[in-house]
Amino acid sequence: MNKLLPILFALVILVCTGCTEYTRVLKSNDIDYKFDYAKRAYDQGKWVQTSTILTDLITPLRGGPKGEEALYLLAMSYYNNKDYVNAGVYFKNYYQRYPKGKYVEDCRFYAGYGYYLDSPDPQLDQSETLRGIQELQGFIDFFPRSEKVQQAQSAMFELQDKLTLKELQNAQLYYNLGSYMGNNYRSAIIVADNALKTYPYTKYREQLEMLKLKAKYQEARQSVDEKKVERFRDVIDEYYSFINNYPDTENRSEADNIFKIAQNHVKE
Repeated sequence: MNKLLPILFALVILVCTGCTEYTRVLKSNDIDYKFDYAKRAYDQGKWVQTSTILTDLITPLRGGPKGEEALYLLAMSYYNNKDYVNAGVYFKNYYQRYPKGKYVEDCRFYAGYGYYLDSPDPQLDQSETLRGIQELQGFIDFFPRSEKVQQAQSAMFELQDKLTLKELQNAQLYYNLGSYMGNNYRSAIIVADNALKTYPYTKYREQLEMLKLKAKYQEARQSVDEKKVERFRDVIDEYYSFINNYPDTENRSEADNIFKIAQNHVKE
């Protein structure tokens, strides 16, 4: 234990020295001194110190040679600290202020990727997801040859699938409600159809198409007599489309059964 005391003492001195310098920096009016400290803090992974100091420097450094770097480091310090919302604000601020700047490619990428990392579960508000898609698409449009394009595309497709899953859940909810207080099957069909049009390459496409088939079948089955034949014909058309797209589907048995029932109604 006695051998450890000098080491512990040295660590305490080092920490206190660092805290003392940080306090001096915060109280200082020397912009260059504060900026140099912020850069050292950034290199040491002290994201909160970096962002705290640089936030006060953005305005006085604006227009000068250090302003561009300060804004970039501020955005990156928030990003590295996993505060993706504030990071996105400053990344966007950067690429709007410096459209041909040194860090513009990184800023456009991380603006979108941060929203991707911060995107919530499908059942929650998807504002961040939508921002992520918009920013990532903007990055791809501006830098189509960037090494990060594939990563941006993968992230964007994941975000789109999250939005599609939310729509699938909404459509399933309508389907489960059935005829309660109205024709919820029609609502399920509309939601699923819109999702398929908006996100044609989603991994949930088969589930959406199967749900459409089931909803059209239930709608036809519960229709008034004068609409049954027309709606069962629509079910048959939907069946052929589904089977053509997914001939080896796990839902084949259920789809075939729907088809047989629909055929019987059309024959009548």
